[in-house]
Amino acid sequence: MGTFISSEQDGAVAVVTIDNPPMNALSSALLDELEAELDRLDTDPATRAIVLRGGGERAFVAGADIKEFPALREQAAGESGPARGLLKLGHRMDAAHTPFVAAIQGYCLGGGLELAMCCDVRVCADDAKLGQPEIKLGLIPGGGGTQRLPRLVGCGRAMLLNLGGEFIDAATAYEWGLVEKVVPAAEVVAAATGLAATFAARSPHAVSVLRELARSTRDLPLEEGLRREADAFRRCLASEDGREGVAAFIEKREPTFSGR
Repeated sequence: MGTFISSEQDGAVAVVTIDNPPMNALSSALLDELEAELDRLDTDPATRAIVLRGGGERAFVAGADIKEFPALREQAAGESGPARGLLKLGHRMDAAHTPFVAAIQGYCLGGGLELAMCCDVRVCADDAKLGQPEIKLGLIPGGGGTQRLPRLVGCGRAMLLNLGGEFIDAATAYEWGLVEKVVPAAEVVAAATGLAATFAARSPHAVSVLRELARSTRDLPLEEGLRREADAFRRCLASEDGREGVAAFIEKREPTFSGR
């Protein structure tokens, strides 16, 4: 397929591999290619869930391509480069109809952790290492690490990672709520794919509504969030998938969802 990205279809699940040896660094070219592939898959009716994984066994993604950083000083701030590309990719993933599952193995650092945090669910190998080490370069996270991380683990733990730059292990990441599942390293892709297959079997319409609701209401007052939830429930109830799901339950059969 592309220079850095390959996809394999497993039923309704697309497994997307990021392959930039030795540690799958996120170059600008890689991010452009990844965004194009995720955009293609998100608009493909045959794909109902997407797994992101790193090529090889050493890393999910060990960070941005630091070799590109010196050139960024010659450009207007924020116009290009890995951080800007990762933010753009994160916005595209937020807006997607399709759910994302990260299969984290080896090192998941800096931009790699920021990419994993753009996913809906994270499945982690038991020997993985996660962190935001940008501070050790005199930098800060630039692809969502100061914003997505505290929303997942709380402000104090996010500051601990961002200010210290040290890594945490999979058990700590699970305890903190940074990842949702920890499995043996040899099982991480299969576990992530199995979880994605569960999501893919659900109503694509309801999944899309859930993702949009989670993104748009997380910073709203409870009352407004509940109002939007009620509106979203009514939309789902009136949808073709909603009618099919209710009918299938009453008729004691498996539903066939169309995504409408």
